[in-house]
Formats: sequence, structure tokens, C-alpha cells
Amino acid sequence: MSVEAQKYHEEDAIGKTYDLKVAGRLLRYLKPYWKTATLALTLTFLTNVLISTQPYFTKVAVDDFITPKRTDGVWLFALAFFGVFLLRFLFSYAQEILLNRVGQQVMFDLRTEIFTKLQHQEIAYYDKYPVGRIITRITSDVDALNEMFTSGVIDVLGDLVIIFAIIGMMFWLDWKLAIVTLITVPILFACTNWFRKHARRGFDRVRTRNAKLNAFLQEYLSGAQTVQLMNAESKARKRFHEINDDYRNANIETIYYYSVFYPLVDFIGAFGIALVIFSFGYEHLPTLSSAGEAISIGILAAFIQYSLQLFQPIRDLSDKFNVLQAAIVASHRIFILLDLDIDIKSPEHPKKSGKIDGRIEFQNVWFAYKGEDWILKDISFAVEPGESIALVGHTGSGKTTITNLLMRFYDVQKGKILVDGVDVRDWDLHDLRSNFAVVLQDVFLFSGSIEDNIRLGNKEIDHDRIEWAAKEVRADDFVRKLDDGYASLVKERGAGLSVGQKQLISFARALAFDPKILILDEATSSIDTETEQLIQQAVERVMEKRTSLVVAHRLSTIQRCDRIMVLHHGELRESGTHNELLGIRGLYWRLYQLQYSDEKLHISAPANLDSENPIASMS
Repeated sequence: MSVEAQKYHEEDAIGKTYDLKVAGRLLRYLKPYWKTATLALTLTFLTNVLISTQPYFTKVAVDDFITPKRTDGVWLFALAFFGVFLLRFLFSYAQEILLNRVGQQVMFDLRTEIFTKLQHQEIAYYDKYPVGRIITRITSDVDALNEMFTSGVIDVLGDLVIIFAIIGMMFWLDWKLAIVTLITVPILFACTNWFRKHARRGFDRVRTRNAKLNAFLQEYLSGAQTVQLMNAESKARKRFHEINDDYRNANIETIYYYSVFYPLVDFIGAFGIALVIFSFGYEHLPTLSSAGEAISIGILAAFIQYSLQLFQPIRDLSDKFNVLQAAIVASHRIFILLDLDIDIKSPEHPKKSGKIDGRIEFQNVWFAYKGEDWILKDISFAVEPGESIALVGHTGSGKTTITNLLMRFYDVQKGKILVDGVDVRDWDLHDLRSNFAVVLQDVFLFSGSIEDNIRLGNKEIDHDRIEWAAKEVRADDFVRKLDDGYASLVKERGAGLSVGQKQLISFARALAFDPKILILDEATSSIDTETEQLIQQAVERVMEKRTSLVVAHRLSTIQRCDRIMVLHHGELRESGTHNELLGIRGLYWRLYQLQYSDEKLHISAPANLDSENPIASMS
């Protein structure tokens, strides 16, 4: 695992403090919906003010109706009570609708921004970072932000409103009892601070362990066939058990703090109510018989209710703080992703765009994926429009790297790559890649119909052209045998289709786009001999009048190419036609002998064969 990938795994240090800059950046996502958010905030304020009136209604009911046994006006009082709580219900309902609408809109915008960023991110990014963790950014982390927008910021403001409203009502009714009630508040805040610190650490652990779990699942589910083939199920299960157990323990640790905190808050609240009752009884019960001098029973009932109401938002604040903290932690990770520079992008003023003629030139190209571990060393060659070039060499010699650099999936460290005489870094990136079609050994098919997989969203490719392309590569025969023909649905990654069928669809896709440059990267290595013979003539017709680069180990697929280039240890060692290369009896001759000679084990190496050639060492 690379150092960069290891750093990416170490997310525990992210977001340990409340970052106001990050919070401000998050709030900017609310800007397009500020009117709706303001209305929701207003409704929250009104709802919480109405909540704070409930104990006062209790006080009036006890003092004005129950204690004096008075019935005059009780129906009007009951109607007012019902009306207030009906308004509370309506305001609360409208607030939830508006808040969740705003939250979903913000999440939609954020997910779109993340996905767009990932679509334009260079391929090297995916070489460094696990896909499972990237998926966590766009799912779990975005959900954490959704919770903040829908039940975090607004609810915190609402809780503050109701706290101050309750304290104000208590001091208005009786300042002495209000002070007694508030005695336990510092204790509660101390407990809340303890809970906040410990629960935050636990929550951070849950998030990071969840990301690791997602990364593991994505990797091992995608490679399920390999795991089963290598009988590695027990090792995979053991590793999953370790990661899953770590995730479970992180959740249990967080649950522990919740299980302590909430009962503790209830206990402190009960203690506060006991203090209120004791204070009331000690000071006022002996004087209850003295009219006009005693505190009312209704006020006591109201204070008990206010005490219960006061502790609820204070307890909720600690919970909401964790929601906000989780959102800050998640936003740190999201913004790290969004703030990553896209190294490979179109220049501000492209020197070239549109269709190309197909001339390719490599000028003293050096390239390394990491540091100075050079994959290509001083590579120079030119390909004329319509010329077909084959790239051969042992694994790791740089064949596929050449095609990746040509399409600018990576940028070279030294030298230049020219297409139609213009450096690929000066091309409009979209136009540059639109002139290529690539057929790979490992075909990737998307969920959808066969027609959609050939068209790949290009509306300019009509059904007739799709059928033509399929017929050219002999895919039409098996497609028409399917129940729904070209409308037949393809399962994830082409499940249900043979390797050869998927390869034929990939060829049809390449033909349908009518590229100026065709790249075949081990395109026929997974196809049986009979299928290869069926498509060989079609491939040759497609290569006509197109610049073609063919990467292959099977020399039968490249013998008719105009030129064959042999790569060895990142260097271009030989170049020529099939017969020319056999005539010089070098690296290509040796490779040819290994594949076709009946006496492979008895071939002696020619005198001019590179002693470091790993191909020769195979004999």
C-alpha cells in the first residue's frame, strides 16, 4: 500500500475541533434555499415558544379552575389550550417538511458536486485511494451532513430559544424557585461536556471503521470469483471478522456513553424537581392557609413541568452537538476530496480541438508512476495516419502505459506526446479522447440494455449504426438470439454473458463511435480461436484508414500490422515488420519461437540476444 493510501486511511485526526471555516462553508450550501430555511427557522421559533406556554396553562388550570372549583370560562380555557397545541402541531409539521426539503436539496447538490468531481478526477487518483472509501464520502458522509441540515443547526437554535423562554417564564412566575431550579444546570452541563468529548471520539471511530468496512466489502465482493478460485474464503472471513469486530466495538463504545448519559440526565432532572418541591414545601406550605400570602399550587405544578422541559433541550443540545461534530468530521473528508486539484484537465486556451487526422509522435518520453521508477525511458517513434502499429514485450515493459499516456490519462514527466503535431497537454481534453476508441482485455459493461452499452449515452449513434457495428464484429448473431435482442438487459459487469460475447459487444462499441485512432489492448486474448477468426476480418476492415495501436501477446493478431515495436524494460528495442524482425533474430524472433516452435525447449539463444531479456530466460 502506498504512503498516500496509508495517509488516506488515517482519518482519525480529521475534524477533532469545531472548525468555523468549515461550518461557514457548509452554510453556503444553504444560500440557494435561504428563504425556505428562514421560514423553517421562524416556524421553529414559534413552535418552541408555544411549547414553553404549556406549564403556564397548567398553572392557570390549577389556580383559576381546579383549586377554586370554578367552572365559568373553563370551556374557553380548554379551547385556547387546544388552539395553542393545534398551532404547535401545524407549525411543527410545516417545519419538518421545509427542513427536510431543504436538506434533500442540499444533499442533491452536494452529491452531484462530488460525483462530478470524481468523474473528472484523473485515473491516478483511483490508483491511490480505495473505491470503498470514496463511496463512503458520497453516501455515509453526505448523510451525516443531511442530518445536520435537517435536525442539527435549526434544532440547536430551537433548543436555545426554548431554554431562554423557559428561564424567562420561571423568573416571571417566581425568581426564588427559578434560582433553585437552575442550581442543577451547571451539573448537567458538566455531564454534557463529559459525554460530548467521549462520544465524539467514539463517533469518529465509528465513521472511520465504517469506511474501512466499506472498502473491504467493495474489494472482496468485486473479487469474489478470485477468492473462491484460490480457496481464500476462510482468510477473507477472518479478515472481515476483524474489521467487523472493530466496527462493532466502536459502536458499543459509543452506546456505552449514551447509556450512561441519558439516565444520568434523568437523575439530575429528578434531583432538580426534588429541590423545587422541597424549597416550595419548606417556605410556603406553612402559610398556604393565609390568603394572599402563600404561593399558589399552580406555580409549583408549572415549575415541575418547566424543570422537565428545561432538561430536555439541554440534553438534546449535547446530542445535537454530536450531530454537528459528525457533520464537521464528514465535511472535512468531503472537502478534502472536493479541494483536490485535478492535474489532468483541458488548458484554458486549447491549441487544438475537434477531429484529428491521426498522426502520433512520441518525442523522448520518460514516464514513471512513482518517483523515478521509470516505466518508459526515452521513447521516440512516429505513427502516420492510417498506419497500424503493434506493441509487444513482456509484462511491465510499458505497452499499456503508452496507450494511457496517448489518451492523457497520465502526463509524462519528460518529453512530449504529439497528436497531429500538437502536444496532448495543449489539446481540449474532451475532443482529444473523443477521437479514440479502446477495446480492453477486461471488458466493462454497465447495467442496462445491450444497445445502451454500445451507445454509451451518445445520442448521435442511432439504432441502425448499432446494428451495423454489431454485424461487423459478428455480435449480431448472438444478440438476436436473446429474448429481447438489442433491448436485452445486461446485468452488473455483464453477468450472464460469456467472455467472448462481452468482448464482441466491446468491439461493437468501438466501431459505433467511428474513432480516428483505435487501440486494441489484449482485445482478443480472452476470445477462443474460433471467435477470434470470426472477428479478425472485421477488425482488419475497421483498422483501414484508421491509426491503430495493437497491444498483444498473441502474435497471430499482429503479424499483418504495418509495423511492430518491441519494448523491453521501458525501452524501444526493435521496430519493423513481422518479416524484418524475424530476419534480425532478436527479441521478437525469440518471442515468436517461444510461441510457435515445436522444439521450444531446444532453441538456443542467438548471439545478439540481450542476456537480460526475461523472455529468453523462459526457455
